[in-house]
Amino acid sequence: MIKYISIRNFAIIEHTEIEFHDGLNIITGETGAGKSIVIEAVSLALGSRADTAFVRSGASKAVIQMVAEDSSGREYILSREISAAGRSICRIDGEIVTLAQLSALSRQLADIHGQYDHQSLLDPAGHIHLLDSYESDAISPAKESVSLLYHQYTDLRSQLKQLLRSAADDSRQRDFMAFELQELEEADLQIGEAEQLEQEIHLLQNSESIFESLSGAYQVISESEYSALPALKLASDQVSSTEEFSPELQELAQRLSSLYYELEDISSDLRRQRDGITFSPEELDQKLARLDLLSRLMNKHGRDVEGLIEYREELAQRLENINDISGRQQALEKEIHKAGIALRGACNRLSDARRAAASSLQEKISLELSQLNFSDSRFSIEFRESDEFTEEGTDIVEFMISTNRGEPLKPLSKIASGGEMSRIMLAFKKIIGDYDGIPTMIFDEIDAGISGIAATVVGRKMREISRNHQIICITHLPQIAAFGDHHYRIQKTSDETATYTSVVLLDEEETVVEIARLLGGETITETTLASARELLDASRQEG
Repeated sequence: MIKYISIRNFAIIEHTEIEFHDGLNIITGETGAGKSIVIEAVSLALGSRADTAFVRSGASKAVIQMVAEDSSGREYILSREISAAGRSICRIDGEIVTLAQLSALSRQLADIHGQYDHQSLLDPAGHIHLLDSYESDAISPAKESVSLLYHQYTDLRSQLKQLLRSAADDSRQRDFMAFELQELEEADLQIGEAEQLEQEIHLLQNSESIFESLSGAYQVISESEYSALPALKLASDQVSSTEEFSPELQELAQRLSSLYYELEDISSDLRRQRDGITFSPEELDQKLARLDLLSRLMNKHGRDVEGLIEYREELAQRLENINDISGRQQALEKEIHKAGIALRGACNRLSDARRAAASSLQEKISLELSQLNFSDSRFSIEFRESDEFTEEGTDIVEFMISTNRGEPLKPLSKIASGGEMSRIMLAFKKIIGDYDGIPTMIFDEIDAGISGIAATVVGRKMREISRNHQIICITHLPQIAAFGDHHYRIQKTSDETATYTSVVLLDEEETVVEIARLLGGETITETTLASARELLDASRQEG
């Protein structure tokens, strides 16, 4: 609901603040006082298009601020600034947003019915959602089934599309992929092979110097005239002959003995390593050639050996898929056909549920219209079938109406008269207002072309709707104004330099006077005051 609005330097309004309430808020005033200007300001705060003509003469900018709640009770502060230079700034809770963002939020807050552009029921795209909400218990399960089957169906179609796209791309590269696969298979790649080759090549390239070093070490230990091993053996034997004389000598003897046997093992390992070294130019050339092959493959594909092995397996799978494309395509097409049949059946069941709901809704809307001075009107919900499946089925739903006898049914959006449109919207809101989730309804010119009993019916219906929705209504008819829970008067004053408009919340006695003015004009008599009180009492007894 709209709780508060502040308007500064907008048209003939210098500054006014209005605190709205729950229920039916009535706004009245003399012709030209600025009633529609207030609604225009509300419309701008809710995201309608701005015009520099709205800026009050002599002011640099117009500023409109609004406090509103959505249906969940969350409060928002909306702000709109329009500069005389043409710039417009929108804010939500103090943060600058785009006009589209402001409009999207505003559609959840209020519907303006009249000559403005916040008329949600005039958007044919929303008609199907209103119909679904009207009979949600019957329609929602069928709708959920359609949604589930639709996603399954579209997923299968996406798989087929991807398969055909990939197959088309792969078939153009079949020969190239086959060549690359053969090249990688012939390479017989092994994990860790490149690192091992580098080590072996390094060893082979240095085998001569390694042999010389090992031979020299072996000679120093075992084969030279003064080799270390025999000398160490002699030293060990001599110390061993003294070990019985003290523990310290015994320990020394054991240490020398251990050194001797360790050196003997080293000598054997040196000899074995030396004797195992061979230098083969052929083997070196083979390993260099193998490493060169690996390097070329890695540079070509930008991958290491492990990556090349993965790529080889990927190529093999892609070629296998290309060869098996026909079988997989046929299998997917069968699944799609089966899913399409199931989805078609679900769409038909959803459409049947919608048509049953539409029949009931048509009757109720037609009855409401007849009570709102549209005795010759006809209302119909038209169904068409879309060419494609959608998540919401195949129905295209649009509300159609004829307001005069003999005229053909036309789309709801083609109704030209603001007053007629407001009353038509009122009929819709009486029936489906509880389903659209919009807490506030604003009606301007709803009383155009009606009077007497029809006006009383309009007032009564707005009172009924206002028990579940906030309504803000501009009217000049006392029969409608009498049903208000809160009454505001817009008044215009002038001085020598400018014109000013203000909005005043009336108390009980002031409301009686205002309704008397609506009944009898500027000349208010005791008779018109009595009639005003009688009208108010009658409306409250009905409420």
